[in-house]
Amino acid sequence: MTRRVLFLLGWMLCAAGGTVWAQEGAGWKAAAASVKITPKEPMWMAGYASRTTPSDGVAQDLYAKALVLEDGQGGRFVTLTMDLIGIPSSLRSTVVEALRKQHQLSPERVFMNCSHTHCGPEFRVGRSLYLEVMDHGDERGAQYGAWLAEELVRLTGDAIGRLAPAKLSATHARCGFAMNRRQPTRLGFKNSPYPDGPVDHSVPVLEVRGAEGEKLMAVMFGYACHNTTLSFQQFCGDYAGYAQEYLEAAHPGAVALFVMGCGGDQNPYPRGKLELAQQHGRTLANAVETALTVTQKQPVGGTVKAALGTVALPFAPPPSKADLEKMAGSTNRWEAAHATMQLKKLEAEGKLASSYDYPVQVVKLGADFTLVALAGEVVVDYALRLKKEMPKQATVWVAGYSNDVMGYIPSRRVLEEGGYEAGGAMLYTAHPGPWKPEVEELIMGKVHELHRQLAE
Repeated sequence: MTRRVLFLLGWMLCAAGGTVWAQEGAGWKAAAASVKITPKEPMWMAGYASRTTPSDGVAQDLYAKALVLEDGQGGRFVTLTMDLIGIPSSLRSTVVEALRKQHQLSPERVFMNCSHTHCGPEFRVGRSLYLEVMDHGDERGAQYGAWLAEELVRLTGDAIGRLAPAKLSATHARCGFAMNRRQPTRLGFKNSPYPDGPVDHSVPVLEVRGAEGEKLMAVMFGYACHNTTLSFQQFCGDYAGYAQEYLEAAHPGAVALFVMGCGGDQNPYPRGKLELAQQHGRTLANAVETALTVTQKQPVGGTVKAALGTVALPFAPPPSKADLEKMAGSTNRWEAAHATMQLKKLEAEGKLASSYDYPVQVVKLGADFTLVALAGEVVVDYALRLKKEMPKQATVWVAGYSNDVMGYIPSRRVLEEGGYEAGGAMLYTAHPGPWKPEVEELIMGKVHELHRQLAE
């Protein structure tokens, strides 16, 4: 076969591939929008129990962002991301109910994710707070929560009103600054860099371009790592905030949305300085740019399918009343506060909670793109396992910190090992204590159940 024939054959295959792109990418409409959600005055900050004073400045503005996708049959899917510590279940229910009334969006069509920056405000929506025992009783937190819910609804409506023809593609890259933080020692597991522990360095990317394929409208990208480079007293989006900032500067008019992965046991290293947050942000932004310009892209076609369900995650047997009364007198103020809270619940309700209704969401865009959204601070084991167990396809994107952030979600391995993510962190929540070992299998079972529903 001559070189000329080979050249013509290659050209024909490329042309055919372009035709497939046009067919598979056709039918979508999309729009993205963002709004600044930096508090306008000093507020108590969420994320660290060691803080003793409210914020004293702004290093970087915080944002909420919306991406609305509409398939060729009119089916919509909304992503809402926030540079905040967590999503109280009451925030989601408030926003979802408003979107149902105003835009006829059913709950499974709304995906909410927070970056988990530890340099955002402590806030409340109704009675729900991310870290219950850290409530400073400041009315500004409730006022901020009410305002935030209204802004998220308004932001979504703004994007819906600007839907325009678009092309979607999925791709990915890698980024290496996340490291497992569960270091084994002779005294147990220590929160410290552990380079031999499991990690997920993948950077999934959803690219949204205009109908002609030239103008970048939005880019949604993820990473599995705590936003804890910083611990100072200023508002800041940490590495995720800077990654979004750098991408939007490089692509004027585009909206960059960060989706937190299963980073419950992952930290950014090195850490502790603003320039390190900026450095990590630049590293992640470069990974996204690589995905946009170098790695192979998979056109996303078809329609939107979504499923949402809950599974009752059981708590381990709680301490007795006598034990709680003893802990309420502890010199550890967090142990005392947690025990006091449980005693009040015991007196008011006659018993402590035995389980928690945990939300799981599965979304399919066409046949080759699946998003699994898990609530809480999910450890990396879940993402690694799901990527192995889900049907082999172009993209399986596993997000943690989604729809409801109520505490850490350890795997069976982490629960058996013990340590902060296994149960120690429950001290800062409203929960009576750690989970039972079967929570991993219950969550995985629900994911597969919802995925099967979408395949029917």
